[in-house]
Amino acid sequence: MSATLSRSILVLVTAGCLSATGSDLTPAAEASVGAGTPAVEIAPQEAGGIDPQYGCLICHADKRRAYLLGVHSDRNVRCHDCHGGNPDAFEVPEAHGGDFLGSLGKLATVEVCSSCHADPDVMRQYGLPADQIAELRTSRHGQLLLERGSEDAPTCSDCHDPHTTLRADDARSSAYPLNIPTLCAVCHEDEILMEPYGIPTDQVRNHRRSAHGKALFEDLNFAAPSCIGCHGSHAALPPNVGEISNVCGRCHVGTRKAFDEGPHGRATAEGTLPGCTSCHSSHDTERIQANMVATTCTACHEGGSASAMLGEEIEGILVRAEREMESADEAIHELVRAGHEVSDTRFRYRTALTQYRQLASAQHALDLERLTDLERVVGSISRDIVAEAEVSAEERWEHKLFLIPVWFLALATIVLAGSRLWRLRSTELASDPGQAAG
Repeated sequence: MSATLSRSILVLVTAGCLSATGSDLTPAAEASVGAGTPAVEIAPQEAGGIDPQYGCLICHADKRRAYLLGVHSDRNVRCHDCHGGNPDAFEVPEAHGGDFLGSLGKLATVEVCSSCHADPDVMRQYGLPADQIAELRTSRHGQLLLERGSEDAPTCSDCHDPHTTLRADDARSSAYPLNIPTLCAVCHEDEILMEPYGIPTDQVRNHRRSAHGKALFEDLNFAAPSCIGCHGSHAALPPNVGEISNVCGRCHVGTRKAFDEGPHGRATAEGTLPGCTSCHSSHDTERIQANMVATTCTACHEGGSASAMLGEEIEGILVRAEREMESADEAIHELVRAGHEVSDTRFRYRTALTQYRQLASAQHALDLERLTDLERVVGSISRDIVAEAEVSAEERWEHKLFLIPVWFLALATIVLAGSRLWRLRSTELASDPGQAAG
């Protein structure tokens, strides 16, 4: 069959397909068809290896470009693998016959996705987990969708574009770390959708201004958690009270260890405290400043009590250590401005900084002895650095004092020389009256 005849058949099939589906060609397209030029023609090189005669693309050409951007096209997953039907047919009744599923509902979507993504033999070769559907069943989303049949719950294609499915490390993907909060906000900032479940709609906004949100969006620190960092993705659930410290401890390992060693950790294990959220907020997680520790303690402990006084002592240690570090940092800047080599000094500063950061974790154990030891190390190193800067400043002052007589002698020399020149000039004028008159 010649190329011209093939194009003519494609034009007629396309026109019939559009007519059968209730679509009309534009006048320009109709004129083009009448002239023997196809309204829709797919070049093999543009189709990325897809047969241009693949039946689905004749009517659904708008999905082709989106599909070719996704990972499924790279793995030869075709339209009929998800939607069924006969892609070799050129008539709608035949193409949409047999096992044709059409547009997938939410439950059907889970079933179709699980046909591959729940099969370990299929997923193993791509290094992908095969338990995502099983996790979905345990999540709040899965319980609503699969057990109650609620259309409020998301299905796979609500979070992953069904045609342009991208890798999670692709910045265009909805599963990319910076895009996940925006994805969750589609539902979780919808007041009408969330109202029946009593879920607040400010959680995503709170996260953006939290310490975690600033680290993620401003510092681009992808180790900082987005929504799924704490709640999980496919198995999305809010942590139980007894699980919070373990969830936070996945990142804050040293803090969790210190917390478990202290009285708050024991109370959490007994179920009488909600773990980290006793002092920190959940979605708008904040860093409690050193000078606010005692105030935070009095939210639970009565002022003047032993626990409140312990909080004041801990605050004092933290504030003093913070000031020592600030003084050391300023001292290093003074040394740099004075032209000193500070490589060794910066190394000692980093040692102090390590101990200072350990204070932030160790305070959760409420162990004054340990905190005092750390403060002593921080203070000792910081004061040595400050003393080094002070010695440098004294040396510079001594140099300035030494310059005073030098400048005095220079000025005296200039004055004497000027006086001598003036006398010489006066003598010359006195010995030559004519020159003086001139």
